[in-house]
Amino acid sequence: MGGVTSTIAARFAFFPPTPPSYTVVVADAATGRLAIPEISRAPGRRRRRDGGGGAGGDSSSTAAAEEGDGTEVVRLRTRRGNEIVGVYVRHARASATMLYSHGNAADLGQMYGLFFELSRRLRVNLFGYDYSGYGRSTGKPTECNTYADIEAAYNCLKEKYSVADEDIILYGQSVGSGPTIDLASRLPNLRAVVLHSPILSGLRVLYPVKRTFWFDIYKNIDKIGLVNCPVLVIHGTSDDVVDCSHGKQLWEHCKVKYSPLWLSGGGHCNLELYPDYIRHLKKFVSSLNKKLPKPDPQEITANDDTTTKAKEAACSEKPKEAAKCSQISRKSLDSRVGKSKTVDVPEKPRMSSDDIDKFRRRRCLVW
Repeated sequence: MGGVTSTIAARFAFFPPTPPSYTVVVADAATGRLAIPEISRAPGRRRRRDGGGGAGGDSSSTAAAEEGDGTEVVRLRTRRGNEIVGVYVRHARASATMLYSHGNAADLGQMYGLFFELSRRLRVNLFGYDYSGYGRSTGKPTECNTYADIEAAYNCLKEKYSVADEDIILYGQSVGSGPTIDLASRLPNLRAVVLHSPILSGLRVLYPVKRTFWFDIYKNIDKIGLVNCPVLVIHGTSDDVVDCSHGKQLWEHCKVKYSPLWLSGGGHCNLELYPDYIRHLKKFVSSLNKKLPKPDPQEITANDDTTTKAKEAACSEKPKEAAKCSQISRKSLDSRVGKSKTVDVPEKPRMSSDDIDKFRRRRCLVW
């Protein structure tokens, strides 16, 4: 029963688009560097507000117009032997870097429009990747493969783009909340985590179970308590795929809670269309950028000088006080010694043992 349920949950979790919505071309064969890919938007995607190309037409010209010179495409080898495709959207004034794990039935071709918009509106660099078996990535989509996929993307940010953990915001949408929370639970110094329509676990999407079984996948409810950075949860109240209770329970178990966003009437795949979505995200990212002001070096030096002088003055006064105390102690000691010498008090005679016995007998007779 457990193996069957696990298989059902896995099939429910992974729906890679067929065929992939994009292709990857190598423009600079001399250096082997991957150039801007031919990414075409899925039908129905919104056009860019600044007049970029829409769906259809010449895909190469569309890619060139939308991506710009700052976008790079990379192929990454995972520790499980698969080759995944990632896209890096660069922002000239980025305050952080977002590592985005997308949801089901989507790939980089369909997500790129949102990636570019988030990068521009939030002023962040954004790295998106396809899971094994999605888009042009090789292999098959499994829970373990997605863990290896996000690790490869994270290592790319660290090694190729020199991004520190403190500057990384992990973003997990739907099934992407699985690899996102798993990685976040093992990285204590992340800047933040965003959970978009997240799941408690794969099995809990299918059945309202109250405990975690060994054959379940993406046990987010058991890992969220290990995340040490601020967590923002976004969920639609009318989500008919992953109930809003999933997001609420995860938020309740967070260590560092940020004000969640429960979008009234929002479904599972349309939260980006709500104005509050981008507004709340911008507020969240801005709050992460606020740091304590650094102290003025001159003030530090002045405080140090004042402290040093106070210590020196205290040290210089100590010998004087010590001398006064020694003089006072000598006088009091001499006075006590003098009194003991001048007053001659005769010593009281002590009772002998015979006298003590007689005294005791008398008392007994009286009583």
